[in-house]
Amino acid sequence: MKYSFEKLDVWNKSKDFAVRIYRITSEFPKDEKFGLISQIRRASVSVGSNIAEGSSRVSGKDQGRFYSIAYSSAIEVLNQLMISKELNFLNDEDYEEFRADIEQITAMINKLYNSVQNK
Repeated sequence: MKYSFEKLDVWNKSKDFAVRIYRITSEFPKDEKFGLISQIRRASVSVGSNIAEGSSRVSGKDQGRFYSIAYSSAIEVLNQLMISKELNFLNDEDYEEFRADIEQITAMINKLYNSVQNK
């Protein structure tokens, strides 16, 4: 059996994104373990987690609240990636790939949000 969130392209993309964030941050300086690494990992996981939780809610208003949090978490990750790039923890190519993913994920979250607003 698959749960409804597992069928959502945006959740799958968010999950894959978080896995890639974990992999790239394992290359960050070890002294960032309790700083930027922890923060960016938690925020990236939050995107998919809130999509999953929102999908389980009955009312559109409730679903929308979780999708809104997912969107905000994605923007939080973008901010952290910008900082990581400026600190030279990320190269330009990785940064641009992550940024493109965030743009796609946030667009998909917006569509999901809008689809439940009239429920």
